[in-house]
Amino acid sequence: MRAVTAPEPGGLEALVLTERPDPEPGAGEVVLDMRATAVNRADTMQRQGHYPPPPGASDVLGLECSGVISAVGDGVEGWSVGDEACALLAGGGYAEKVLVPAGQVMPVPDGVDLVAAGALPEVACTVWSNVFMIAGLRQGETLLVHGGGGGIGTFAIQLAHALGARVVTTAGSEEKLEVCRSLGADVAVNYKEQDFVAEVKAATDGRGADVVLDNMGAAYLSRNVDALATEGRLVVIGLQGGTKAELNLGALLAKRGAVIATSLRARPVEDKAAICASVVEHVWPLVADGSVRTLVHATLPLEEVREAHRIMDASDHTGKIVLTS
Repeated sequence: MRAVTAPEPGGLEALVLTERPDPEPGAGEVVLDMRATAVNRADTMQRQGHYPPPPGASDVLGLECSGVISAVGDGVEGWSVGDEACALLAGGGYAEKVLVPAGQVMPVPDGVDLVAAGALPEVACTVWSNVFMIAGLRQGETLLVHGGGGGIGTFAIQLAHALGARVVTTAGSEEKLEVCRSLGADVAVNYKEQDFVAEVKAATDGRGADVVLDNMGAAYLSRNVDALATEGRLVVIGLQGGTKAELNLGALLAKRGAVIATSLRARPVEDKAAICASVVEHVWPLVADGSVRTLVHATLPLEEVREAHRIMDASDHTGKIVLTS
């Protein structure tokens, strides 16, 4: 099978399309013939040498995929050869065949084609697990989501809006802000020209955001705490703005706030299976009825993986970048 790896860290030239043996499923595993996968920020970080796969995970890039099941291991129930499905991965998505634990395989939501489904698992599981399962966003509360124009941001806006939350988001261009508004953002902030803390306070009569979903890390830490409401929850899922910053514990204490740093990729298989099951139960119906959808910016064949990463690196895209086999 063809697969994409990055044997040596670097730029676009680090991505290599190579031949690998076809995977064989062990107990509790299935093999998907990949139809689509998607580029995530974690993939570009892995390419650059900043985010290695967890122990035991494939060195092939790709954290999600869709396809048709071609092999089923012992003990797998509910899945058969020929079934269409999508899957959350610890790695291996940029390949023509993908080995995945059965608990991380999900049905394709009704009304979603197989290519678009390849861009669903990572964003759906990331947003649902962090914003709702961990941070407990509730109807009537306010969510501040950074990077509203990206794959996670566009999904978070729609899901929070569909479940009755107020949404404030940041993005870096008027084009992206307009897309965010069309997806349900109540307030869209140009972080290059506006102070998102002041805008959040203005939008909430000074109260602040109940939940902040942050992909920046260190660069935004103190301002995110400033933007929190009393008993607010800051969930850090990315480190694009660095790894180390000073935290004013007094400010956090005064708000009885929480700072939570999480990652999905390295969680135990059992945890991921529970998240996937919860996503199928709670999120897939909203995708099926059109309340939430995946925005696809570009679709490229696997051999054009370098171009796909170039688009991601430029950060001019809105939504997801999809690779097809």
